[in-house]
Amino acid sequence: MTQLPNCPKCNSEYTYEDGNLLICPECAHEWTLDAANEDHEDTKVVKDANGNILSDGDTVTVIKDLKVKGSSSVVKIGTKVKNIRLVDGDHDIDCKIDGFGAMKLKSEFVKKV
Repeated sequence: MTQLPNCPKCNSEYTYEDGNLLICPECAHEWTLDAANEDHEDTKVVKDANGNILSDGDTVTVIKDLKVKGSSSVVKIGTKVKNIRLVDGDHDIDCKIDGFGAMKLKSEFVKKV
């Protein structure tokens, strides 16, 4: 007999199968085995232009002149950005750049220092 996983809601070990559903008799939570496997793969990996994995607090360097939207100024190549924060969305780096203030960057335009 295969070992069924514990309930993700109450951690009960008394789960049972009903067709393609897994059911917990203690809290009445129902889920599929596919959904239980997908929960572990939700973490998004953000990589820089060279393929290095970025994490919160890293220091990166801008690899291309970037126009600042709504302004005539440009973030120059080689600008060092300290203490980045990773966020969800198209622009996946949230940071502060000296002389520009708070800004969002795309990870494809930076490299890890």
